[in-house]
Amino acid sequence: MLARDSKKLEAVRAIKAAILLEKTKEGAGGTMDEATENRILQKLVKQRRESAEIYAGANRSDLAEKELFEAAIIETYLPQQMSEAEVTVIVKRIISETGAASIKEMGKVMGAASKELAGKADNKMISGIIKNLLS
Repeated sequence: MLARDSKKLEAVRAIKAAILLEKTKEGAGGTMDEATENRILQKLVKQRRESAEIYAGANRSDLAEKELFEAAIIETYLPQQMSEAEVTVIVKRIISETGAASIKEMGKVMGAASKELAGKADNKMISGIIKNLLS
């Protein structure tokens, strides 16, 4: 606010609004753990990127740039994301622990992987790695 950077301020206000909505949701109890906050931030980033794709497809580069900028600002509040190689190592370990041998058992592996890698890696990337390893 003091720097008068209205673009950054919009992104930070979006974060604040989403967290306040979650805290005041019925049954939330007014408190929130770090995992829930990270999940909310990831959701906001995903929404911004999807919107940017839609705007870019409609030849609205000005709006697409705004959405991508906000996504980049929100990402700064997320923990460092793991690389594909790091995720592959963890997924291989999970596959050996669960004993999964075919693509039919992807759900079992995906459940364990998404719990362990929550906030550290994108579920889309995790899913792709599991499909490659099980097929």
